[in-house]
Amino acid sequence: MTHPAQGTAAPALEPTGPTPSTKVPHRWRNLITITGAEVVDNTEAGLLNTLFPSIAAALRLDNGHLGILSALGKFAAIPFGPMWVWIATRIGRKQALVLNNVIGGLLGIAAGMSPGFISLLLFNTLLAGTVSSGQPLTNAIIADSFDERSRARATGYYYGVLTAVSSFIGPVLALFSGHPDGWRWGMWIIGGICLLSSLLITAFYREPGIGAAEAQLADLDESRRASKVTLRGVLALFRIPTFSIMMLSRLLSGHLLITVFGIQFLVTERGFSNATAATVLVPFGLGYVIATFLSGYAVELLDRVLPDHGRVVFIQAAQFLFAIAALLGTQFEWGSIGVYAIFWALFGATQGMNPPVNRPIVMSVVLPELRGQAFAIFLSFFQTIAWALFSLSAGYLAEALGIQGVFFWVLFVLMAVNGVILGALYFTYPRDARRVTDELEARRRSAAPSA
Repeated sequence: MTHPAQGTAAPALEPTGPTPSTKVPHRWRNLITITGAEVVDNTEAGLLNTLFPSIAAALRLDNGHLGILSALGKFAAIPFGPMWVWIATRIGRKQALVLNNVIGGLLGIAAGMSPGFISLLLFNTLLAGTVSSGQPLTNAIIADSFDERSRARATGYYYGVLTAVSSFIGPVLALFSGHPDGWRWGMWIIGGICLLSSLLITAFYREPGIGAAEAQLADLDESRRASKVTLRGVLALFRIPTFSIMMLSRLLSGHLLITVFGIQFLVTERGFSNATAATVLVPFGLGYVIATFLSGYAVELLDRVLPDHGRVVFIQAAQFLFAIAALLGTQFEWGSIGVYAIFWALFGATQGMNPPVNRPIVMSVVLPELRGQAFAIFLSFFQTIAWALFSLSAGYLAEALGIQGVFFWVLFVLMAVNGVILGALYFTYPRDARRVTDELEARRRSAAPSA
């Protein structure tokens, strides 16, 4: 079968009968249940960066070490993400998520027992790679649980809730910074959260099935909703113009750096104590949560008002607004932690605008059976490479330019360039989304006689 991104788009086909219900059973319970894996992912990053000054003091580390820890943790997701998607195709997504969290829990406990930097680097790298590998699976599950009209809102709820939890755990974990071994307790808490998440998924998650939320496929047997996944089909994802633009955008997503070096910036270049600097994580989290929730509704509204281009307008706005906030918030000295708290709230808000729009964009241009692989490429590969390279290079560049100088080029200049490049979606996105819709209609037509 020809991938919808290849060749000439098929003509629009009328549905063969009444549109089936796309309200997938247990979808909201599943959404809450699978949040645990990414809460751990967010918390792992927040813990490392929030407590790094304490880790640095205990193990005699510097900014270069922080860059290495963050970078290798992200690099580990590159092979791990596709691997866990493959495992899910063999044992099922529920079983894969449970196993992923159990392994993450054990690695978190081991990381907390590290006697030095090398062992911490090893276990933290494996921990970060493992927990981040759940993201492709959870995003594909959201696509299979919610229809096209409600995916932005569901994604907004999902990332809003997980960030609310992880952002408030961060400052709590920062309380351990006063004790030389406090960071160890933080790692053990991370491991405990992973193990708890595995229990919740075991008890409450119900697999929706691939394509269950598509109006054209919902009443068909699952074996007829999707084609077999092949290497050729996965490679064909790069022939989808919109998908390729989104991958390039992830490589330019410098805003991720604020979560790696933000606290260190406030401590070393603005003179705040570790505990005082960590308080900006609360407004950051609030800004992210509020914007993520509201963005889901905003994208849903734009889909009705500007069905072909509303999502493009929104994702461009997120990049430009972040760049402006970064210029004002990091290139001028404001003195008061309260002022920086306002800017961190803006950083969180403009970052929070992204998940409810970029995930649905990818979902709209990729066929149901390929979404897990698409998100493995999107999140585990391109986003990981960007985050890792920014973390690794910034750690060393900061020694020469200062973190403020790095922030100017990455958080302001690069993010503005990213916004400009996303303008290409005005031309590619409507065509690519229509191709997927046409392919789903064709599947329903071909399956109808024997359905």
